[in-house]
Amino acid sequence: MALPVSFDHCVVHVSDFSVSNPFYRDVLGAEVVRTPTGGFAYRFGARQLNLHGPGVEATPVARLPVAPGNSDLCFRWDGPIADAVAHLARHGIVPELGPVARFGAGGTGTSVYFRDPDGSLLEFISYGSPS
Repeated sequence: MALPVSFDHCVVHVSDFSVSNPFYRDVLGAEVVRTPTGGFAYRFGARQLNLHGPGVEATPVARLPVAPGNSDLCFRWDGPIADAVAHLARHGIVPELGPVARFGAGGTGTSVYFRDPDGSLLEFISYGSPS
């Protein structure tokens, strides 16, 4: 029996909103949303990354709170992975790994790995043609 559960948001920690906001907006296509408490969130359609960072006093937090640079996130790229690599290049980002075959929520795909300004590992995965 399926439960009435779906993924809503998770938390990443950034060290500088003035650097992270344009990165997540321009490189990942996030809508940068101002939260009611004066912080920021990055929205991707119906999903969201809530942010811990300068001036954010979150409560409760995980037993080992997330720190800048310790996240590992994958984003679906709808199109050939070669287009994702070209997109990264236009932003001066050299992939750390890939394209490589990986398994994600959509099954087998092709991924490319790169870093955000704090060093968190980010991944674009494409379930279409690798070229």
